[in-house]
Amino acid sequence: MALSFCGNDDETAYSVEKGVLKNGCFVDALNLVPHVFLLFITFPILFIGWGSQSSKVQIHHNTWLHFPGHNLRWILTFSLLFVHVCEFAEGIVSNKMMATNHLHFYIPAFMGFVAATTSVVYYHNIETSNFPKLLLVLFIYWVLAFITKSIKLWKYTELDVGPQHLRFCITALLVILYGLLMAVEINVIRVRKYVFFANPQKVKPPEDLQDLGVRFLQPFVNLLSKATYWWMNPLIIGAHKRPIELKKIGKLPIAMRALTNYLKLKDAYEDQRTAEDPTRAPSIWRSMYRAFGRAILLSSTFRYLADLLGFAGPLCISGIVKHMNVVEKDSASNMTELHSGVYFMSSSKLLQNPSVLAVLLFLALILQRTFLQASYYVTIETGINMRGALLAMIYNKILRLSTSNMSMGEMTLGQINNLVAIETNQLMWFLFLCPNLWAMPVQIVMGVILLYYLLDWSALIGASVIVLLAPIQYLIATKLADTQKSTLEHSTDRLKKTTEILKGIKLLKLYAWEKIFCDSVEETRGKELACLRTFAFYTSMSIFMNAAIPIAAVLATFSVHHFTDKTGPSPSEAFAALALFHILVTPLFLLSTVVRFAVKALVSVQKLGEFLQSDEIGDDSWRNGDICVPLDIGKKHPGQTKAINRKKPVWYQMDNYEQPSRRPLRPSETEDVAVKVTNGFFTWGSNLSTLSDINTRIHTGQLTMIVGQVGCGKSSLLLAMLGEMQTNEGRVHWSNKNRYSVAYAAQKSWLLNATVEDNITFGSPFSKQRYKAVIDACSLQPDIDLLPFGDQTEIGERGINLSGGQRQRICVARALYQNTNIVFLDDPFSALDIHLSDHLMQEGILKFLQDDKRTVVLVTHKLQYLIHADWIIAMKDGSILREGTLKDIQTHDVELYDHWKTLMNRQDQDLEKVKGPLGLLYKCVDLQMRSQTTLERKTLRRAFYSREAKNQMDDEDEEEEVEEEDDDNFSTTTNRRSKIPWKVCWCYLSSGGFFMVLLMVSCKLLKHSVIVAIDYWLADWTSSKTNQSVPGVGPRSNYSRFMNSSFLGNITEPTPLGDEQDSYHLSVFIALCAAGITLCLITSLTVEFLGVSAATNLHHNLLNKIIHAHIRFFDITPLGQILNRFSADTNIIDQHIPPTLESLTRSTLLCLSAIGVISAITPVFIIALVPLAVAFYFIQKYFRVASKDLQDLDDSTQLPLLCHFSETAEGLTTIRAFRHEARFKQRMLELTDTNNTAYLFLSAANRWLEVRTDYLGAMIVLTAAGASIWTSHSGLDVSLVGLGLTYALTVTNYLNWVVRNLADLEVQMSAVKKVDSFLSTESENYEGSVESSQVPDDWPKNGEIMIQDLCVRYDPSLKPVLKHVNAYIEPGQKVGICGRTGSGKSSLSLAFFNMVDIFDGKIVIDGIDICKLPLQMLRSRLSIILQDPVLFSGSIRFNLDPERTCTDDRLWEALEIAQLKNMVKALPGGLDGVVTEGGENFSVGQRQLFCLARAFVRKSSILIMDEATASIDMATENILQKVVMTAFADRTVVTIAHRVHTILTADLVIVMKRGNILEYDKPETLLEQEDGMFASFVRADM
Repeated sequence: MALSFCGNDDETAYSVEKGVLKNGCFVDALNLVPHVFLLFITFPILFIGWGSQSSKVQIHHNTWLHFPGHNLRWILTFSLLFVHVCEFAEGIVSNKMMATNHLHFYIPAFMGFVAATTSVVYYHNIETSNFPKLLLVLFIYWVLAFITKSIKLWKYTELDVGPQHLRFCITALLVILYGLLMAVEINVIRVRKYVFFANPQKVKPPEDLQDLGVRFLQPFVNLLSKATYWWMNPLIIGAHKRPIELKKIGKLPIAMRALTNYLKLKDAYEDQRTAEDPTRAPSIWRSMYRAFGRAILLSSTFRYLADLLGFAGPLCISGIVKHMNVVEKDSASNMTELHSGVYFMSSSKLLQNPSVLAVLLFLALILQRTFLQASYYVTIETGINMRGALLAMIYNKILRLSTSNMSMGEMTLGQINNLVAIETNQLMWFLFLCPNLWAMPVQIVMGVILLYYLLDWSALIGASVIVLLAPIQYLIATKLADTQKSTLEHSTDRLKKTTEILKGIKLLKLYAWEKIFCDSVEETRGKELACLRTFAFYTSMSIFMNAAIPIAAVLATFSVHHFTDKTGPSPSEAFAALALFHILVTPLFLLSTVVRFAVKALVSVQKLGEFLQSDEIGDDSWRNGDICVPLDIGKKHPGQTKAINRKKPVWYQMDNYEQPSRRPLRPSETEDVAVKVTNGFFTWGSNLSTLSDINTRIHTGQLTMIVGQVGCGKSSLLLAMLGEMQTNEGRVHWSNKNRYSVAYAAQKSWLLNATVEDNITFGSPFSKQRYKAVIDACSLQPDIDLLPFGDQTEIGERGINLSGGQRQRICVARALYQNTNIVFLDDPFSALDIHLSDHLMQEGILKFLQDDKRTVVLVTHKLQYLIHADWIIAMKDGSILREGTLKDIQTHDVELYDHWKTLMNRQDQDLEKVKGPLGLLYKCVDLQMRSQTTLERKTLRRAFYSREAKNQMDDEDEEEEVEEEDDDNFSTTTNRRSKIPWKVCWCYLSSGGFFMVLLMVSCKLLKHSVIVAIDYWLADWTSSKTNQSVPGVGPRSNYSRFMNSSFLGNITEPTPLGDEQDSYHLSVFIALCAAGITLCLITSLTVEFLGVSAATNLHHNLLNKIIHAHIRFFDITPLGQILNRFSADTNIIDQHIPPTLESLTRSTLLCLSAIGVISAITPVFIIALVPLAVAFYFIQKYFRVASKDLQDLDDSTQLPLLCHFSETAEGLTTIRAFRHEARFKQRMLELTDTNNTAYLFLSAANRWLEVRTDYLGAMIVLTAAGASIWTSHSGLDVSLVGLGLTYALTVTNYLNWVVRNLADLEVQMSAVKKVDSFLSTESENYEGSVESSQVPDDWPKNGEIMIQDLCVRYDPSLKPVLKHVNAYIEPGQKVGICGRTGSGKSSLSLAFFNMVDIFDGKIVIDGIDICKLPLQMLRSRLSIILQDPVLFSGSIRFNLDPERTCTDDRLWEALEIAQLKNMVKALPGGLDGVVTEGGENFSVGQRQLFCLARAFVRKSSILIMDEATASIDMATENILQKVVMTAFADRTVVTIAHRVHTILTADLVIVMKRGNILEYDKPETLLEQEDGMFASFVRADM
């Protein structure tokens, strides 16, 4: 048939006799003109533009400066495109009705489509280059198009063509759209004045876009990119080449920063405070609504649109199935629709065309999904903004909290941490789910109405099943929350026990107590697992309800329908109803979650409200004053300080001490008073005054000391001056220049999570000289040298644990470094030993501070320093007892002075010379100093030595992301990062048990087969009904008969038709549904319990492996890393993997079964599936890598934020004293923004994925519908088409879950991988070669030790630490071993217990080679006292005798020997008295004595003491030495000496050097060798 523009039906087609516009074909041709004009003009411009694009100056990723009406223009253009498609479709259908081809029916529509597409591309390019003059072209185009379409519409009205005809409606719509676009264009001219106006408006891009650091572009991109997250592509695809780092995600746009949102929320909060009632608490809900309400409304609008569009699916399916077999009526009737020889299609016909319905279904799905994702995005962005605002609000409140709140326990750190970590997140989550609260009821009501319209009353029965089961869901949800709480309690308990075990692992091994402690952990774990089982049960119930409810609803509906309505539902109704039930289940399932979150949110808001209303610190005048003083740097004065003479007792010096002459007191007291307190009564929040009647002044430039008993109010006085206490009456007056210039070191040391240097400089500018001086004054250099990165090492909560003394010295250093006029030091010596205290007093306080003429206030217990004070304030019971110079007190208050003297005598006894056994004198002070500080430094050294060695092992977690040297081998990197860890998955499943895995797989497959069978049977049933009721349609197609035989075995059909067959269908249907529901229950239970059993086995194996590992393992593995396996990783394995695994398998099988069903019904579909599958593969591959990176970033940025909050709360007084609030606020805002950026990117990445998978799903629906329509002519059963389309619809819901769950599982499986890596650690060999029956029960009886040619190393890969050592120790001998650090002393002690690798030689004890003994036996028969005292939480009895084998008498005896009997008797509970974690409620010395008692309890004939007296004062040590000599008179004692004088009384001394024995003899003999090593040690020790 020849092609011609106007058709060849008759001659008049081209005639214009009646007038040009009377010819319809000419009017259509006229409509072509604007389109051709636009294409003709814009193409050259676009090509030139694209050619020169490289030269275009780009502000920021070709930035979008939106012209006015930007979004409206995009929406109108998209509507225009849609209408053009309809016009084109209508033209093609009308063309078929004509005798010859009429191109003018559809060519103008096609050109219009092309022109509209061009217009939007053209507009985008103009906007990007900000060149509005070129918009004139578009303006002219809209005007021309509007005119030509209006002419066409006017001609139609003349021909009596009206709204009943489709073409009239389309033309009218086009006129409206062109008119609106014209209006948009005029508006741009009006606002930007780029033409017809003298001075066009200059426009700058938004501030954010000028800042290249802003990478989150969602608010700035054009509408299409906003809807599809196109701007995320570079980030997500780039994640493959190299991991996403913080640099890559940049800063947040200003509108999303915490500060912006905080100001919004704060204004809304403060506006509610009225003048009439200032005390009324503002409502947080109202402030949140005022600040963020608009965004929530926008999101809810999107949500409603999406939900309404969701119902298009079932309706379109119903329409497609209905109209599939309606035979086209003969074309005779069509001729009535001719107007002037041209066919006009009626409007109603369009919606009866299956192909049109399929396209409409596709578009509705695309739109619905776009709206849904937009709604999600808006709520999440709002939620994040709100959380940022709330965090800032909480933080500001923390900085203003009154100290009494914290100290009186009204507001604990835990509560504050909960507010930050839990309550704000609850509110954020509530906001995410918030639109559901009002969208769900609408969705449910609509669904029920549609069901009623399809199936009458029987539908309501099905809906009521769903509604009635909803409360059960809510009940299950609350139960789940409760169980989770109790699980948490048990796991905290278990973690505490595990931590203790790991901290004391060396002791456990040496005493062979592994089993006892292991059992105790297992017992707690048992309780935890019981809770986990309950948790698993409720989770599986919840999953079961979700899967079974739709089946039950469908069953109820169709059974009732069968009895009420004999004709039965047609396939179109049945499948529309099925799809509706699927839609209805989601909101009801979610409803329980949303209600639960709403309840939690109410509680959270209440807690927040209480917190924001709690007491604030009093506003003193100087708090608000804006007096800022330039800090002058004091010059150093080389003044000589009076050294403390250690030779004479301190009180003697005190008597003969004159007031220093270099600073005479000035008589005029006005300007030299730094702080004055008049008539002060201060309290910590109760009505009782803590401090009463305080009148005192602190003089400028002097050293004031505050002394008094514990608890008499010394620290309170300092805090009262700083304004931390509530003033009942009186006032504190600061001289003008001083208040903003205070440095303060609190009693309890407080460190930041930062480097040592940052902790000391604390925000002040860095001056090298000053910094060095401060470090020397606080003698921190030796400690810093030990740190792995020197003073750049992170310390604090997340960093390295320093000892108390080290922490305190850093805090003092911070106060010294600040360049302030006044320094407050609150008991800076409490954790320091004598030597360090002296050094600090001399170098730090007397030299460094006083030479700077700084005012110092020092609280101390060390009375020997009073001689340096210019002014002394003596406190008692909250008031000032005496104040004045030392001379004043000596003359006016003799009693007090004498009291001090006696106290000092006692302190001085520590300094008395101790007469050694051989008359040698020792310098006790140095020993004391050496003892504790050396101990601290030693522990530090050990911590790092292990860290360095561990560094190579620490990289195991990062191995995944190891980047190759270059980007060239891109493929290898990509593969490495996008591979799914199958091996780890297998490891997880196998630890769950093979039977469970088998059961799970088979149940899952069965369940999904049965669900397909139910739906297929429904199709079969409805089609048999329609086939009976519609005469003239042949018997059921072969295809469905084939399906029957293949799906359900060869069921022979009953021949009689009618009711009998119907009831047969019904009974099979009921049976299938029952089977489906049962299988749902079984599968949900198996998956959850598979998870529990895997968790049980993994934890059990991990615990046993680690407890029985070699001691070397603990030296090279940081404690934190082992603990992580037991805390975070175990938690993931316990609670997170099972639900993810369940969800993944379910969604994957649902998608596969759907695709299988569609392919079985229309095999053509498989061809279309290939490109879709490829697209899906790439989307998930890219997404999984990016998601993992972003999730890591989110986790890693969250921790510093939470730490910053708890840090601030702990160091409140310090921050406020230093006046650093602003700096800390700034830091908090930065941390919040960083975390929010990561979270926003993560949620945008999720939207990116979901939009793409949803569009793929829509494509699947379109291809499935297209394939069914295409093959329908070959006699495809209509009901099967319905089945296929219903399944295609479910795919859209589940595709993105497949990918999300896969990504989650991948992240969670890394926990299994880490645990698994520890399961390969080598255990010690606990089995000996000697049978335990061959060893006598009382071995070792005599305690004779022979060491023959002993060689020892810690690890086969390391050098030996002992080389060919030979020694013989007689029974009952007392042996001392000494040597420098690292000479092998401790290694020798460990060799006795077979704790190290003895690779040559042997140790024989009482005739038995210890290497042949079972470890348990060997270690339980010897005793050792370690250098670091280890106590476990529990009772004193448990600590002395965990095996419960000794009588009380024996325990008391041991305590008596260890000088502890009286102290323990005084404790409540005696032997059952409580020991807190790590024995913190006893002093270090007492702990060491308990360890001694522990060794005495075990009556073994060999005792080894490894530097056991390192942390005990001299007096106690002497007692100990005596005890060891008496109580162990008949036993062999091996002492490893830390201070040489402790072994001078030994029978034998062994001196070691570099793993060899250097000297070996009696101490007297060795002392005679003047040049001997031992003699030199003794001399050095003097």
